[in-house]
Amino acid sequence: MFDPNEFLSDFGIRSLSKAHEEHPFVFEHAGQRHEVPYTPGESTTAMFGGNSNWRAPVWFPTNYLLIEALERYHYFYGDSLKIQDPEGDTLTLQEGAAILCDRLIALFLPDEAGHRPCRGGAERYRDDPHWKDLHLFYEYFHAETGKGLGASHQTGWTSLVVRLIRERAEKLRRHY
Repeated sequence: MFDPNEFLSDFGIRSLSKAHEEHPFVFEHAGQRHEVPYTPGESTTAMFGGNSNWRAPVWFPTNYLLIEALERYHYFYGDSLKIQDPEGDTLTLQEGAAILCDRLIALFLPDEAGHRPCRGGAERYRDDPHWKDLHLFYEYFHAETGKGLGASHQTGWTSLVVRLIRERAEKLRRHY
């Protein structure tokens, strides 16, 4: 899960391994061939109305549930259960949850130039004072760029970022 060549992107966990970029999943049955390629953003086919339907973007609810699971398992196992991070270092499950949390939060944070990954480089969100502080909660996010995709009003699940920010800040305050 924490391998960048598989599921870990800069913006969370992909819904399909990046390994399928070079080696798509293929299923053959009754003389028909079906292929599921790595599609980090919008679908490349018209099937399912053009929606990527879980073929590699970052979906907020899945990532949120992974964070919750890592934190709960850490509560039970403590520091006795470890995982490996992208650089090969050993982490507690709580530290792994923090990595995912920080990557999801990063979708909404501006870089040095004022661009937020979730806005896909649209300059009006950086430059126009009427758009600058508008925060849209997209349905899912491009696994390579972080650009928000799908419906832009997913306040049910993507707004969980507000909770992640609050909880992360509380944990950091307790730590320091």
